[in-house]
Amino acid sequence: MKSPFVHLHLHTEYSLLDGFGRVNDYVQSAKKMGMDAIALTDHGVLFGAIEFYKACQSAGIKPIIGCEVYIAPRGLAQKSGRIDSQASHLILLAESNTGYRNLSKIVSKGYIDGFYYKPRVDHQVLKQYHEGIICLSACISGEIPKAILGGQEDKALALVREYQSIFGEDHFYLEVQDHGLIEEAKVRDALYRFSKQYNVPLAATNDCHYVNQSDYKAHDVLLCIGTGATVDEENRMRYPNDQFYFKSPDEMAALFPDHPEALENTVKIAERCDVTFDMENAHLPQFELPEGFESAGAYLRHLCETGLAKRYDPVTPEIQERMAYELATIHEMGFDNYFLVVWDFIHYAKTHGIPVGPGRGSAAGSLVAYALDITTLDPLKYNLIFERFLNPERVTMPDIDCDFCYERRQEVIDYVIRKYGKDRVAQIITFGTMAARGAVRDVGRVLGMPYSDVDKVAKEIPMRPGQNVTIEEALKENPDLRKMADEDVNVRELLQMSEQIEGLARHASTHAAGVVIADAPLTEYVPLYRNGDAITTQYTMNLLEDLGLIKMDFLGLRTLTVIHDALNNIKQTRGLDIDINQIDMEDPKVYQLIASGDDLGIFQLESRGMMSFMRELNPQHFEDIVAGISLYRPGPMDQIPRYIANKKDPAHITYLTPELKPILDVTYGCMVYQEQVMQIFRDLAGFSMGRSDLVRRAMSKKKSDVMDAEGEVFIHGEKDADGNVTVPGAVAKGIPENVARQIYEEMKDFAKYAFNKSHAAAYAVVAYQTAWLKCYYPAEFMAALMSSVMDNEKKIAQYIDNCKKHRIIIKAPDVNESQYKFSVGFDDQKKAYIRIGFGAIKGLGQHPADEIVKAREKIGAFKTMTDFFERVDLRLVTKKVVLNLILAGGFDFLGYERSQMVMGFPNMINRVADEKRTRLSGQVSLLDMGELDDYKGDRFPSTEPFTKEEKLVHEKEVLGLYVSGHPLEHYTGVLASETNLNASMMDSYEDLVESGIKDGGKVCVGGMVDGVKIQLTKNNDQMAFLSLEDLFGHIEIVVFPRTFNQFRSRLHDGEAVLVRGRINYNEEMNVSIIADQIEKLDQVRRGQQPKNDLNFTIHEEKTRYNKKSAPRGKLVLAFHDYSEKGKLNRIKPLLKASPGDTPVLIQFEREQKKFGASRSLWVTADSDLIKQLKGILGEDKVSIR
Repeated sequence: MKSPFVHLHLHTEYSLLDGFGRVNDYVQSAKKMGMDAIALTDHGVLFGAIEFYKACQSAGIKPIIGCEVYIAPRGLAQKSGRIDSQASHLILLAESNTGYRNLSKIVSKGYIDGFYYKPRVDHQVLKQYHEGIICLSACISGEIPKAILGGQEDKALALVREYQSIFGEDHFYLEVQDHGLIEEAKVRDALYRFSKQYNVPLAATNDCHYVNQSDYKAHDVLLCIGTGATVDEENRMRYPNDQFYFKSPDEMAALFPDHPEALENTVKIAERCDVTFDMENAHLPQFELPEGFESAGAYLRHLCETGLAKRYDPVTPEIQERMAYELATIHEMGFDNYFLVVWDFIHYAKTHGIPVGPGRGSAAGSLVAYALDITTLDPLKYNLIFERFLNPERVTMPDIDCDFCYERRQEVIDYVIRKYGKDRVAQIITFGTMAARGAVRDVGRVLGMPYSDVDKVAKEIPMRPGQNVTIEEALKENPDLRKMADEDVNVRELLQMSEQIEGLARHASTHAAGVVIADAPLTEYVPLYRNGDAITTQYTMNLLEDLGLIKMDFLGLRTLTVIHDALNNIKQTRGLDIDINQIDMEDPKVYQLIASGDDLGIFQLESRGMMSFMRELNPQHFEDIVAGISLYRPGPMDQIPRYIANKKDPAHITYLTPELKPILDVTYGCMVYQEQVMQIFRDLAGFSMGRSDLVRRAMSKKKSDVMDAEGEVFIHGEKDADGNVTVPGAVAKGIPENVARQIYEEMKDFAKYAFNKSHAAAYAVVAYQTAWLKCYYPAEFMAALMSSVMDNEKKIAQYIDNCKKHRIIIKAPDVNESQYKFSVGFDDQKKAYIRIGFGAIKGLGQHPADEIVKAREKIGAFKTMTDFFERVDLRLVTKKVVLNLILAGGFDFLGYERSQMVMGFPNMINRVADEKRTRLSGQVSLLDMGELDDYKGDRFPSTEPFTKEEKLVHEKEVLGLYVSGHPLEHYTGVLASETNLNASMMDSYEDLVESGIKDGGKVCVGGMVDGVKIQLTKNNDQMAFLSLEDLFGHIEIVVFPRTFNQFRSRLHDGEAVLVRGRINYNEEMNVSIIADQIEKLDQVRRGQQPKNDLNFTIHEEKTRYNKKSAPRGKLVLAFHDYSEKGKLNRIKPLLKASPGDTPVLIQFEREQKKFGASRSLWVTADSDLIKQLKGILGEDKVSIR
């Protein structure tokens, strides 16, 4: 017979990097041991409470919600010195729902008011929120045990009395533990005496930090990860033995044979604890109704009717019917208030000039949202479906995500806080977990394994964007990894240990956009957490929804700011006030721009792969952009060739049954959207839209049982218990059974990847708007674009390069023209140029910039530097600001050398500052007396001008970019021909994959060494980390010892080099290059040979063809740039299949390079081959010359 016992002291993975046990593992272990209850008591937090509660309920075990809180030694207000960092422990358990609410408040108080190294509270806080809480005196780190161990039993006894006074004598227990420690024995002896003498009940616990005794080593590794130590270090934090596991009742009974009451009391405590979470009712904020409206529903209807009349003329019966249906659904689901809350803050943003996006996610399918101006995309025009957003047959919280200008997003959140109360609004927590590669690297470091060995193992774990490939999956997929594990015991141990910690929570952070708004103070429902300045919930987004709390996403979208700034630029430069929501969405010139691949800066379309796809797609209508955004993702990409072929030649389009045509014709016979799947269910088989959405969800989640059952319903229909037909089925609607089955199988396969059309359409609007601006107002648009990335050197370099292609001149900052952001001006020939903004100058923030602009606008342009100093506030425009302005070119209009101004300005600024002080003191200055007529003129000393190289270095230092030239401008030819990678291609893992560069793939980069950091390996060998600057930004280069020793003479600042090596992705998808060979660019340029980097036998065109050897025509295949090299693999078989005497010329337009294919690939250039090649490259990319 098992001894009665309940664990009341237990740490999960949410005791971050200290607790090793996963919530469900503890619960399943408790169930296996026959326990009826179990407590959760993580350090200072309730992160895991709801996950724990749900797991216990599923297992039929009572959950006890608790926390091991930290007690501040001198009160939570004291936060200085070592003493205040040494908080004591205390176990608090929620006895009731009131106790949970109070525990939530205590834990919140610890983070919001008491945080100092740890989230601390004090006795005063405990007195304020003691009701409904049972307290245990904690482990040997508790206040009472500390006093005992310090020989202060009187103090310990006084603390016992104080805790009894705070919580009540029947709510305080002396906690006894036995992990085999000498200190514990001393504490137990004292507590046993206290219990007997003063009738204070005992409670036996084990300080559980992991589930099984065998987890001890993995837990120790986890501690080392948290503290940055290795397992072999002597003086590090460690647990003294392997006894801190989830022990059985029998094991606990064996530890306390003389005090069975200590175990029995744990059961009594468990019986008293009864916390339940309300997961049925929503706690939506109550919108304050204006006079004359009795309900939220009535006011919502009024707003919708008003908005509908503005949106449509006339409002047809069909529109009225759709509106009535949506309003009825919203009301029946209890979300009237929700829509009013969202309408209110969107309305606030728009009436205060804060840019708001056209919509996001499935909400764009709602006519109510469109009428309320929450979204700006007509759901009827684009056949968007309401049930994809709000399904009456599946009651879930609505989810309207909102995009705002990223600079002013916080204003909207602040408005919501003011309206509903600071205590009812918070951001949302999210947890970073240990991914497979990261776990391997962490464990390898902790075990002291050589970095290169660990790196080899980590690299064998595949990386897929948006997916976490586990170690288990990697071992199944990768035979090389299995071989490494089989042959090397160290690798096997590394992978086994890494697999144990993989997926554990590593750190807490703030969700990028999520905000929760409640109908009462949030601590009534959830504990709060402080992450820097942000106050967040301690529960994640999905768990908040379980509790009926509404989550709203307030996203800061940079592109909205770009559009807003571009429109302001247009107004400033041309006097035009453009409403971007009223532009022609079917403008051929705009689609021509998109199809050209000149999509840099265009929302959603500027990745290299997407630009290439747009050239292939050749979009001509808005629906093409919507489809493009939906198709260009893993999974749907397989549909791209068919989609493009059907678009180019509609004769290719076939339908399994004519009923599919009205659903799929907009996407040329291809299934692209989730909404199309839903329409097929409804139109072909008679499903309701709500049920259609449920089946679509089941398909996307691969729920085979649901799919099999619903497949039969789709084909043959369904009747209710009374024999009434509820779903007629496809066969009954005239579709042959075999065709219906084939359609269902295709849907089942496709639905896993189908995209939400509402979301794609809303984002396609933003994409088109940016393309329209770039098409008609390129300078104004590019200025706004660069203003949005002033802190991103790579992006700025990319955009400047794009400006050059558009023949837009970039000018240095100028104190007489620049604004804070990049701005647009016109030269004497009315040609637009972009002026770099003050905000791009390092050390020159918003306030100095505003001061310069204000002074300039007040009187006019500055005539001299002295005039400038006279008119600006020199407390804001400091000497450092002036120096950086000079070096950036801000005073070039004066006609002096920058070196002269650098030498002379300090005396001038001092002289003007003295004059200003003289005036303030009431004295008359020499200037006022008119005795120095030329005083306001500038006098600069004679000095040598800066060299061109010095000017460029200064520009780079203060602007982060070069304006008057580039140190690598002499090497552009060799860089274009030799390299296959540059800094602009390394912004994201996805961009590199799209360029065909995989982890470990060979690459070649070139640039100037701009920083060398040399360090020693564990074997005392020298290695280096280089910062290499190319034409577009910086690239991180890792030089291991062998390569370092071979090429060290070339590793110094300012050296122009070519680096050949291998691409290296880390677990955060950050990219670096491991160098194998380093050459001087000068030497490469002098001895350059024709190069083949195209996976294709080719020769430099100039050496293969000349007027004598090539009298016949050539087949010219034009590629936009090197990023399209992958298409050669598709073209090569076509060329081989049509052998002949026509030479083939490969041309890369951006790089201005031409290559001739080898003789074996010359062709017979007939019409069939030309047609096939045009299908791959585009109509204007294949020609005979």
